[in-house]
Amino acid sequence: MSKQQVTVPDIGGAEGAEVIEVLVAVGDEVAVDQGLIVLESDKASMEIPSTVAGTVVELLVEIGQQLAEGAPVAVIEVAQEGDATAPETDATPEAEEAEEAEEEEPADADEAGAGSAAEAATEPAAESAQAPDTASEQTVSVPDIGTDEAVELIEICVAVGDTVAEGDSLVALESDKASMEVPAPFAGEVVELLVKTGDQVKQGDKLMVVRGDSPAEKKAAEPESAPTPAPPTPSEPEPEPEPETGAGDSSPELPAAKESPPAETSGIYAGPAVRKLAREFGVSLQQVSGSGPRGRILKEDLQQYVQKALGKKPAGAVSGAGIPAIPEIDFARFGPVEVTDRGKLDKLTAANMHRSWLNVPHVTQFDEADITALEEFRAGLKSEAERRGTRLTPMPFILKACAVALRDNPKFNSSLAAGGEQLVQKGYIHIGMAVDTPAGLVVPVIRDVDKKTIWELAGEVLELAGKARERKLSPGDMQGGCFTVSSLGNIGGNGFTPIVNTPEVGILGVSKAAIKPVWDGREFAPRNMLPLALSYDHRVINGGDGGRFMTQLVTLLGDIRQLLM
Repeated sequence: MSKQQVTVPDIGGAEGAEVIEVLVAVGDEVAVDQGLIVLESDKASMEIPSTVAGTVVELLVEIGQQLAEGAPVAVIEVAQEGDATAPETDATPEAEEAEEAEEEEPADADEAGAGSAAEAATEPAAESAQAPDTASEQTVSVPDIGTDEAVELIEICVAVGDTVAEGDSLVALESDKASMEVPAPFAGEVVELLVKTGDQVKQGDKLMVVRGDSPAEKKAAEPESAPTPAPPTPSEPEPEPEPETGAGDSSPELPAAKESPPAETSGIYAGPAVRKLAREFGVSLQQVSGSGPRGRILKEDLQQYVQKALGKKPAGAVSGAGIPAIPEIDFARFGPVEVTDRGKLDKLTAANMHRSWLNVPHVTQFDEADITALEEFRAGLKSEAERRGTRLTPMPFILKACAVALRDNPKFNSSLAAGGEQLVQKGYIHIGMAVDTPAGLVVPVIRDVDKKTIWELAGEVLELAGKARERKLSPGDMQGGCFTVSSLGNIGGNGFTPIVNTPEVGILGVSKAAIKPVWDGREFAPRNMLPLALSYDHRVINGGDGGRFMTQLVTLLGDIRQLLM
């Protein structure tokens, strides 16, 4: 027997996820891919499966602990290679009986048996010879998802004709307990989709047809010398984990532990994050109406329920600090209307902005930067930009100027922590860039802006903006920002008041530049003026800090040579 440590795999770029449930105990027998713990981050909940089969000898985590990729989860005692020979020894008596039977058969039967054996021996070789030459169409099914119940298919990540690599996401599934992506088991081309968004699927259901060489075909080409022992090997271990391990000592206890507490909410469709929030609020989910697909309860539904509950006052009671809910109005009484569901990104952005507006005391300062020289310099670099295969917009210069101002005004490069008792000063400068997409507003983050050249920033701005509009940004692309720039560009407007993107403490709003007459001490001269609006968290930044930041930013944009100082 040997001991192996199971660690947290790649969890989608989450910097830390909380352990909300431990699914096994010391002494339990676990199978490969059996869930050990449940992690929950701000964006998803997921089960961490065992990578080996064996006995749990030590648990290295506890509920409430924060884990990241690579963190140890448990120590499992697994059987050594010598123990794996049991199936072969079981096959020995069968082989002996077959030999005895052959000896008792007439010579003709021996010849017939030899002929069939020769055919059986040549079949794998023929198949293995054909597999590398021509790709075959394979059906991809739902793998083990930790439950026998059907789950909802919420997203199809590929289309017919797409080429996928092994491990690429094919579809996204969502159950009451977790959201998960089904990866491609092998590389190939998507030939046919067998499901659609909203379908209910379970383990073994067919998802799509992919043309390519599956791992099963590659493995079938290898065991040419031992065709007989090969079939028992995959067939025998599969039943063992299910009846003995999956329904053995530990599994009966786990469902009992899971099902008994939420017995009253067994018919409620809500994810683990919502259930956790409901426990924190002390709200019974039976009283909350869901607005998600198929009546799924969202965080917004829970928040609205609590908001309405706080707004209800007994007759004659004095109004407190609760925010009154906006009354529902039947607009159809006044004319024809059309009701459409808001996108998930729209609702998430609205919730984040609402939270920031309620929690952050905003102050906004306005100014204008003279970018006449900057625009002349940028126009002179047009041919150089074409030679480099990029496009030079004002955004790289604005990002670079903000990076210098953040370095010289470190309060803007900090965040509040511990309920406002501590200030976290960051030793890096990552700046978010708000991008308007058909799906809603997203903020990809450009890292180490202070260390990159204008050309490097120009290329990264175009790349991230393109990924945002194509909905190809990963969670890691939108995390870790210290400051945000929101530019209306050519959309128009003289100014606006951007909302701070917490936990950041500052955001710069950039409006459309315009030629204006500016007094230079002797006469009015036409200058290209860029309106700027700086919003900040007044708990961290005061008026003097904001004024110094804005003054330096205006100076840097007015004379970009100072960016080199």
